[in-house]
Parts: sequence; C-alpha cells; structure tokens
Amino acid sequence: MPIFEYRCQDCDTRFEKLVRNSDTDGPVCPSCGAPHVEKELSVFAAHANARAAAPAPMPGGCPAGMCRTPGMCGRDN
Repeated sequence: MPIFEYRCQDCDTRFEKLVRNSDTDGPVCPSCGAPHVEKELSVFAAHANARAAAPAPMPGGCPAGMCRTPGMCGRDN
C-alpha cells in the first residue's frame, strides 16, 4: 500500500494518505474536508545503513588518545 502526498486546492493544506487497492473514493482534505485535492509529485526516500558510510577523517587529526578507530583521524595510533 503506497503513501501518496496530496495538496488541497481549497485551503492549500498538504497531507499524506495511505492508499489501499480497495479504495474507490478519492481522498478529502483533513483540514477543511474539501474533495478538491491533487496528487503531489513525491520524491523517493532511501535510507542508508549507518555502518555503510564511514565518517570523514577530522582535519588536523583527533586529540591525543581520543581516536577510537585507527586511521580515522589521519594519525596512526
């Protein structure tokens, strides 16, 4: 079931709605109740695993004894 973004043409409220295949009626604005809504162009969102991207080395290096990952601060521990 996809989530679509809509904008009310009467009050300019933007909202999201979970759309089921069995839904035959169009969405109505949750703010003013108007049926005059249009589907907005949505951007696909992807989330990356936090472990997938390593942090960039710190410029100038880490303070002495503070580096937990050897090589990450530009200094060898």
